[in-house]
Amino acid sequence: MLHNPKLYEINTIIRLNKLTGGKKLNAIPKNYISRLADKGFDFIWLMGIWKTCTDLIDSCGFQEDLIASYHRSLKDWKREDVTGSPYAIDSYEVNPALGSKDDLLKLKHQMNEEGIKLILDFVPNHLGASSKFIKTHPQIFLKGNEELLNNDSFTFFRPQVNSQEIFAHGRDPFFPAWTDTIQVNYFNSEAREFMINILLSLTELCDGVRCDMAMLSLNNVFENTWLGSIEHYGNDKPKSEFWEEAIKKVKEKSPEFIFIAEAYWDLEWELQQLGFDFTYDKRLLDRLESDDIQGIREHLEADKNSQLKSVRFLENHDESRAITKLGKYKSFAATTIISTIQGMKLYYDGQFEGKKIKLPVQLGREPVEKVSTTVSQFYDLILNITKHEIFKFGDWKQLYPESVGENNLSFQNILTWQWKFKNEIRVIVINYSSGTSYCRLKFDITTLNENISLLDLMTDNVFNRSVNEIKTNGLFIELKSYKSHIFAFND
Repeated sequence: MLHNPKLYEINTIIRLNKLTGGKKLNAIPKNYISRLADKGFDFIWLMGIWKTCTDLIDSCGFQEDLIASYHRSLKDWKREDVTGSPYAIDSYEVNPALGSKDDLLKLKHQMNEEGIKLILDFVPNHLGASSKFIKTHPQIFLKGNEELLNNDSFTFFRPQVNSQEIFAHGRDPFFPAWTDTIQVNYFNSEAREFMINILLSLTELCDGVRCDMAMLSLNNVFENTWLGSIEHYGNDKPKSEFWEEAIKKVKEKSPEFIFIAEAYWDLEWELQQLGFDFTYDKRLLDRLESDDIQGIREHLEADKNSQLKSVRFLENHDESRAITKLGKYKSFAATTIISTIQGMKLYYDGQFEGKKIKLPVQLGREPVEKVSTTVSQFYDLILNITKHEIFKFGDWKQLYPESVGENNLSFQNILTWQWKFKNEIRVIVINYSSGTSYCRLKFDITTLNENISLLDLMTDNVFNRSVNEIKTNGLFIELKSYKSHIFAFND
């Protein structure tokens, strides 16, 4: 497993339109991948690569809430801009609109040559509501009956490709069903074997998978979501978890294959124990959004192994843009936080340009937004700083700021930690508040010199300070609103 890797998510159809004018995967310029490698990325996630159920667009792509989201994000949207959900998958074949299997393999080879691994989507919970597998493998889906259909025609349906049977749409237990999907039955051994075989086949096409809503396949979650249907059909609860079986079999074939779980509801640790290499860390994002500084500090005190397996992010295709929800300078501070702690760092296409509009995944065209020079320069800086091997292989340790005086409470606004690798040290100090804050800070330093030079990588300023002062009183820090220091020195 890579140490503290960086992952870049790309909305494939949107990026292809921008890079190639609507051409296919084989037209992506080689220097585009090279530029991402130069920024320090270890993984690229091509979101939305698979063949979808385009016949569902008319029936499922123009619901009232979706139309409202199209209006908000793309004022001049047209019917042909609606390409359907990339998570209503027909089959795990490359979407013909994007290219071929050979195109994908060539792109993977190009990425691997640049030192980048390819991540693709795996959607365990469901397939598209008109998937070809409804005809060929109907037994893998969760069945319903007339009673269930009559009681809840939004959740249960007769698919057009197999209208003799009643099945359930995929769903999250806290939300209405996704009517463009059909639910996989995880209490059925044939369904489990089928999905595991898909994963085994994906090892030939990519270096890892991002597993959509991974916790929905857990036995207890599946049982609680579908108890009524399960009772009707007498499916016994499996003794083992799907993910434990699946990850074990895939890793036996391809030990380096990476599993990333989209996970919520405090089930991240459980999924890590079942074999996931990385799990989403939505709780950290929530605390960053709510200015819960003490909560952030406590969150980062968690078990080291769990931290290393956490995916830190501000944006992805499900989240609002960081600039919009946090504001420019607060988003800079939040980015500095996620970029300099342990774990995988996820960045989303458009984040580096300061894009403000969250695009629904059903749209294949995005609005034109002006690139923010300030934002792009900031990301160039922070990505360049964190490319250094210390942020991959170093030892991370949280530090605790102290007050500069009895009446100063602003030190509580400051988050700080250090990285140490060989004889190099980085000390990161972030004022996560809207006002100027002060603190004293003690950190590891063993040099016998009386003074030390601290280079602030954020500004290139050099501070000459007394070693004795740092050890006894602590380094005096004054930081304006949402500003950061990243001090570099040799010990």
